Amino acid sequence: MSEANIHASCVAFGRHGVLLLGKSGAGKSDLALRLIDQGAVLVADDRVLLWVEKGALHARAPATIKGLLEIRGLGIVAFPARAKTRIALAVRLGTEGARLPSPRFYQPPAALKARTKVPEILLDARFASTPAKIRAAVVAFSEGLFRDTFITK
Repeated sequence: MSEANIHASCVAFGRHGVLLLGKSGAGKSDLALRLIDQGAVLVADDRVLLWVEKGALHARAPATIKGLLEIRGLGIVAFPARAKTRIALAVRLGTEGARLPSPRFYQPPAALKARTKVPEILLDARFASTPAKIRAAVVAFSEGLFRDTFITK
């Protein structure tokens, strides 16, 4: 089984894993903490091991950092953690995307041959609404709730 070790964080809502991507300082760990505070479970912080199983992308923490989350201003703190999760959503942190964006998909490292496409959204980790947007995206993508048009009266 081929694995890729990437700079990211990962949490899970039920059976749906969320991969948090971004440059150093983009707010991955802080956003993971806010998501955990709102019901998510830690999978990995700072480094994530990705692999493909049955065509789908999965994630787990390297053994040396499993269950550990860096909280800026506090230090490294132990949390309950899930051993692994299937990735349902990738969130690229930085500048927020378009108001009504075109569909995007996460491109895992080339060595991994995932057949399942993982939706990717662009968000700014600093906004108070970002955790709610992520939870809404997980539900919307997993249940097919997106609509192309809507009518206002």
